Amino acid sequence: MTHSTRSRLRACLVAATAALLMTACGIPSLPVPTDAPEAPATQEDSSTASPDHKVHWVAEENSKPGTPGWSVPEATNAGDRELAAYFDAVSVEPGGAATLYATSTVGDFDLKAFRLGWYGGVGAREVWHSTAPIPGLAQSAPLKASDGTISTNWQPTTTVDTAGWPEGSYLFLMTAKKGSKTRYVPLVVRTPQHRGRLALMAPVLTNQAYNAWGGYSLYHGPDNRFTTRSSRVSFDRPYDRNGAMETFKFDLPIIQRAERLDLDYSYTTTWDVDRYPDTLRGARGIVSLGHDEYWTVPLRDAVEKARDAGTNLAFLGANAVYWRVRLESGGLGDGRLVAGYKEAKLDPVVGPTTTALWRQRPAPRPENSLTGMLYECYPVTADLRVEEENFFLFRGTGATRKKPIPGLIGLEIDRAYPIVGTPANLQVVAHSPVQCPHGGQTFSDMTYYTAPSGAGVFSVGTMGWVNALSERLAGTKLTQASVQFSRTVTDNLLVAMAAGPMGREHPAIGNVASLKLSAATTTGTGEPVHSDSPTASPSPSPSATPTKR
Repeated sequence: MTHSTRSRLRACLVAATAALLMTACGIPSLPVPTDAPEAPATQEDSSTASPDHKVHWVAEENSKPGTPGWSVPEATNAGDRELAAYFDAVSVEPGGAATLYATSTVGDFDLKAFRLGWYGGVGAREVWHSTAPIPGLAQSAPLKASDGTISTNWQPTTTVDTAGWPEGSYLFLMTAKKGSKTRYVPLVVRTPQHRGRLALMAPVLTNQAYNAWGGYSLYHGPDNRFTTRSSRVSFDRPYDRNGAMETFKFDLPIIQRAERLDLDYSYTTTWDVDRYPDTLRGARGIVSLGHDEYWTVPLRDAVEKARDAGTNLAFLGANAVYWRVRLESGGLGDGRLVAGYKEAKLDPVVGPTTTALWRQRPAPRPENSLTGMLYECYPVTADLRVEEENFFLFRGTGATRKKPIPGLIGLEIDRAYPIVGTPANLQVVAHSPVQCPHGGQTFSDMTYYTAPSGAGVFSVGTMGWVNALSERLAGTKLTQASVQFSRTVTDNLLVAMAAGPMGREHPAIGNVASLKLSAATTTGTGEPVHSDSPTASPSPSPSATPTKR
C-alpha cells in the first residue's frame, strides 16, 4: 500500500476513542499523601496569557472524579503480536485526530482513553471510549531493514478525534472482547504554545530507543546482544511489553505529583520540541521527566535558547542528554525514524548531528553545559547526602548534612566535574559518595545553577527520584523519609519554576571549587569527555571501564 493510499484511508476513517490504562506491570498510581499541603495558587501573567486561556484549568480538571480500576493486572498484558497498536502521530493538538494502526490475533477489542493526572489520588480519568467493538485484524509481520530497523506496513484501523479533550498525557487501553487481553497505546495532546506556562516534556525519543517490539531496539537484537542492535528505530510500530512501560516507570510519577498543584501546565514531547522549537518561547519552565537520555540537536538548541531567554529547567532523573540522535523520514511521514548508530564511524552523516555520545567526536558537546553535570555510573545504590542545608528547594524537608536520605541514589547517577562547560556558579546541593562497580569511588550529585537570563536549572542526578515520588519501595532501600523528601522538593521546585526565572530571587552560589573534585572523567561508566571538545578540558585516556550502552 502506498503512502498516499494509506493517507486517504486514514482521512476516511472516523471513530475510535481511547482508553487509558494504567498499572499493568504492577506499577501503582500514587497514593494520597497524608501530609498533602494546600495547593499553591498561580497568578495569571496578563502579558503572556491569551484571553481565552484559563490559568486554573489543571485544578478544575483534577477536581473531576478519577476512574477507579483504570489500571489492569500485568497478567492480562497481551503478547507483542497478540494485541498491539500505535498512532500515526506522537502527539496531536487539542481537537486533532490520530489514526490507530492495530493488530489482533484475539479478535475484536474495546478502546478507552485515559488522561493521566492526580484526580484525588486515583491517577487517571476516562475521557472517551469506543461505542462499539473495533474489528480485530491480524496484520502483516514486521518489516526488517538491513540495519535492523523494524517498521510495519499495516492498514489503518480507526481514527480517534480528540475534540473537547484537555491537554495532557494519555494512555489508550485496548481490551480484547474475548479473553480480556490488554495493551496500552500512548498519545500526548500537546499544547500549541507554552508562553507563560510550565511545560512537562515527555521523553518519547528515549522511549523509542528502548522499544524492542519486533525484536530490535537501539540496545539489542532478538538474541539480546548489543552487537546485533538496530541503527534506527521507528515510530511506525507499537511499543513492546505492556505498550507503555517507560511512561509508567518514569513519566507517570511526575505527572501525578505535578497535577496535585494548582499550577498552569502545558504538555509537549521531545519529538515535538525538535519539530516545533519556537513553541517553547516564553515558557516559565521546562520539566524533563524521569529518563530523558536521547536528544537531537534541534531539541537541545531549542531548550538552551529557552533557558537563555529566562525559562527555568528541571531534570528529574539522571543520564539526560547522553546520546545524540537524529530524526529521519519514515513510512508515515517526516521524523518517524530515530537514527542512533551509537558509533560515529557507523553513521553515514558526519558533522554536528552524527549519532554518538554528546561528549564524543565529531562535534563533542558534553551535557554538563546544559544539565550542569555529566552522566557518571550504573548501577549504584546509596543514600543521598545533603551538602547545602539552606538551599531554597529544601525548605520544609528538615534535611541536614548529618541526616542521609535513605536509598535515594540509584540506579543511574550524574556527577559534577570542574571542567570547561560546567557553569561557573554551579551549586552542588547534595554530594553523595558511591561505589561505582566498574570505576571505583565516585559521587552522585544534585545541582543548581542560574543563567545570565535569570533562569534556574535544577538537576536531581538520580534515577531513584521517580521511585520515591511514586512510593515504589519494594526492592529498594527507600523509606517514607525518602518519599517525603522527594515530594516536598518537587513541590517546591514546580511552584518556584512557575513563578518566573528562579535566579532572580535565588541566584546560585557556586561551590564546586570547595569540594576539591577531580577533573578526570574516567571514574564511572559514562565514557571520558573528549579532549578536543569546545566545552571540556582534557581527560585521561579511557581505561578498561565499560561504556554505558
